[in-house]
This record gives sequence, structure tokens and C-alpha cells, in this order.
Amino acid sequence: MAAASADLLTILPHKKVFRSNQTSLAINFSEIQNNASCPLDDTSLSFALAAFYFIIFVVGLVGNIIALLAFLCIPQKRNSIQVYLVNVAVADLLLIFCLPFRIIYHVKNNWMFGLILCKTVGTLFYMNMYISIVLLGLISLDRYVKINKSAKRTKMLSTTQSIRICCVVWALAIICFITVVAPSFFKSEDRNSTMCFHYRNKQNAKPEAILNYIIVIIFWIVFFLLILSYAKIAKNLLKISKKRANFPNAGKYTRTARNSFVVLIIFTICFVPYHVFRFVYITSQLQNPSCYWKDIIHKCNEVMLIFSSFNSCLDPVMYFLMSTSVRKTVLELVCRRLHRDSSLTLESTSDVKLGQYTQERLSTTTPYSSSLKKKS
Repeated sequence: MAAASADLLTILPHKKVFRSNQTSLAINFSEIQNNASCPLDDTSLSFALAAFYFIIFVVGLVGNIIALLAFLCIPQKRNSIQVYLVNVAVADLLLIFCLPFRIIYHVKNNWMFGLILCKTVGTLFYMNMYISIVLLGLISLDRYVKINKSAKRTKMLSTTQSIRICCVVWALAIICFITVVAPSFFKSEDRNSTMCFHYRNKQNAKPEAILNYIIVIIFWIVFFLLILSYAKIAKNLLKISKKRANFPNAGKYTRTARNSFVVLIIFTICFVPYHVFRFVYITSQLQNPSCYWKDIIHKCNEVMLIFSSFNSCLDPVMYFLMSTSVRKTVLELVCRRLHRDSSLTLESTSDVKLGQYTQERLSTTTPYSSSLKKKS
């Protein structure tokens, strides 16, 4: 009896171990199921996304190249606003160069370039989007300080200081880019994956999800500061225009107040819809919803991302409205081009007319010369 009880005692721990192994296997299996990507239906949106990204690519590329040429052709010394605008144009161009990869992916519904390039393109896209957001915030701060005319603060926002600030922004962005992309070089799994830019669970990557939350919160802080600063800018400018209503340049202050809202309008149209939905997206990644909701959240995120990409098309309009030097330079370049084309057409038409005139002269003189020959 004692031996039997001893055998039973030896068997029970094995049963407990077996049960614990079963439960751990069940937990692991459920985690695998949770992290397994649902078959997200991208085909319904693929053509529309590819078409929109193509339009944004063409318009944004042309607009930002013209803007950069205009900035390079400005003869006088650049001010702090122009320094920020040049950097916004560079960030927009880098974002635009990511779009062909998205267009190919949405057309073929298949990622052919490997995990490393997927991570690189995706991170570069978001990096330049947030660089634009930070620089637009700095532009609003610059305008606010200069319009309030604080002598000490104006020195802080000189051209040299703005160049240094931009260097710091780019340095931080590059460090973040390397930190995010570097681990993909050492990952062996998903290296041959045919999916990119799609919904991923973050249950096993909570630090990344927390970082995304922090970035979204920073955006909203910048946005509310923009609203406050531009409201005060507009109030001050309108007050000045009312005081100097009889002055010839009174309308200039009203125009400046109106143009001051360009950054705020661009911010609201392009970035607010995406960042409103961003909280829902990140929270769902941590909670692991059903495949049905994953599909809806993924599609909504793709649509909102179109609005963010559209910023690269609207920014050249901002350069034109906010910088008098850019406006003058662009108009001069256009006028030169039109003048060159018109001079070429005038030369060609004058050549044609000269040819017609010589032909007419020859036709009139030929009979006369032939009659002289007959008389002789």
C-alpha cells in the first residue's frame, strides 16, 4: 500500500508538469493565432490608393523641385523662414521618393523588395512626415516671435540659429531612423514576406506602441500651440491694420494675417484626420481585435495616410504665399520662360514671313527679267 501511494506521488508531479506544458502550449498557440496576420483585403482599395499616390507624386515632385529652384535662385541673404521652408521642401521630396514603392505595392498587391527595404521605405516615409510637422511648428513660432517683436527672442531666431535648429532636427530624425531600421538587418523571420505597409499586432512590441503614442501626443501639443500662436498673430495684425486704416500699406497687415493661417489650414487638412484615427489604430494593435475590425482599421488608416501625403502637394502653395522672395523668383522664372518661348515663336514667324516675302519678290521679278531677255 505504501509502495502504491509512493508510485501515485511520483506520477502526480508528472501529471502536473504535463498539464503545465499543455497550458503553456495553449498560450503559445493562442499568441501565434493572435499575431498571425489576417488576410487583409487590399484589392478593393488598391487602384484608388495607387492613383492618389501617383497624383501626389507627380504634383508634389514638380511643385517642390520648382520651390527648391526658386530658393536657390533668391539673390539676397536668406531669412529664418526661408531656411525652414527649404528644409520642409527637402523633407517633402524625400517623402515623395518613397511613394513609387507604395504605388508598385498597391498595383501588384505584392511586396517584391524584401524586409529591409520595406522597413527602410516605411520608416523614411514617417520620418519625413514628422520632420515636416516639426518644421511647420517652428515656422509658426518664428512668425509669432517676430510679429510680437521681442528683441531678445528675435536674436534667438536668427538665420544662423534656424540653421542650427534644422541640423538638430535632422540629426535626431536620422538617429531614430537608424534605431528603427537597424534591427531588421538581423531578423531572419519574415525576410521573404510579400506584405508591407500593413496592419501589425504590437502585443509583443509594447515599447514601440508606447513610442507611437508619445509621437501622437507631441503632434497634438504642436497643433494646439499652432492654434494659439496663429490666433494671437491674427489678432495683433488685425489690431495694427485697424489702427493704421488710413495708411497706404494697411491692407498688407490683413493679407499677412490671412496668409498666417496657411500653415494652420495645411496642418488641419493633412495631419489632423490621420492623428485623430491614430489613437484608435495603436490601441487596436495592443488589444488584437477580430479580423473583420482589423480589415476596417487597416483600410481607414490607408485612407488617412493619403491626407498626410497630400501635404507634400500643399506645401509649395505655402512657400508661394508665405515668402515674398519665392513668389517674385517663381514669377520671374515663369516670365523668363514665357518670354523665351514668345521670342522663339516670333523668330520662327518672322523667318516664315521673310521666306514668304522673298518668294513673292522672286515671283514678281522673274517675269520682268525674262521679258528683258526677250527684248534683247
